[in-house]
Amino acid sequence: MKVMGASEASASATATLTVRRVAHASVLLDFDGETILTDPWFSELSGHRWGEALGVALGELPALSGVIVSHADYDHFDMGAFSAYPNKDVPFVLRRGTAEKTRAAGFRNLTEIEPWESTQVGSVRVTAAPAKHKEFLGVMQNTYVLEGAGFTVYFGGDTLLIPELGELALRFPEIDLALLPINGLKLRPLMNRQMVMNAEQAAELTAILEPRVVVPIHYRYYATFPRTLLIEHERDPEAFVRSVEQRAPGTEARVLTPGEPLELGRERS
Repeated sequence: MKVMGASEASASATATLTVRRVAHASVLLDFDGETILTDPWFSELSGHRWGEALGVALGELPALSGVIVSHADYDHFDMGAFSAYPNKDVPFVLRRGTAEKTRAAGFRNLTEIEPWESTQVGSVRVTAAPAKHKEFLGVMQNTYVLEGAGFTVYFGGDTLLIPELGELALRFPEIDLALLPINGLKLRPLMNRQMVMNAEQAAELTAILEPRVVVPIHYRYYATFPRTLLIEHERDPEAFVRSVEQRAPGTEARVLTPGEPLELGRERS
């Protein structure tokens, strides 16, 4: 029998959650060895730019336990580029009705769920939650709650702030990490229709969810001409940090550069 030293015993008594931003809403979440990728976007097209360097290149991804996809927009669901990922049996969790593009890219292990339905990805339980984005254009979306290694993470995709998200605090009263979009994307000029929550609205959701830590996502993206004639958006994560300090002082807001790891620890139960 192996006798552990004090440092080994201490390490085995602590579970870790590590988060790294890739770009936009694409994030790597490592639940003590189970790695989940959100909303893969690994290429740029005319009109769609990351606005920052990729934190992790496609060819440098670790072995993934699963991929979760909020909706079918290219900058969240880049199957053209992600088809190069070699493990075609990696589990995907998607909004119902959006798996066709994934299947066409060669992936075989696909699960489609609706809000408040759950599925298992390795040891991580994935529950779809409500969202609203571009329903007027027929684009339906999920947000997600991921539970693994004793941690609970909320991934907000690029949803608006909607009343239905208040139920998250009732169903998941102890959220360790929230990943919230903040760029307040609007379609203009005629409709001036908002499609993504802005910094102040994301801070309001932070106050509702009361996570230990909140990390802003979905803010460096920018459009090139002529798409700039159609949309407007914000790109300042520090405005979100200031809003969180005012509205949710019990939550730590962390801005992560691409690839920068943030590690949360928790005693194993």
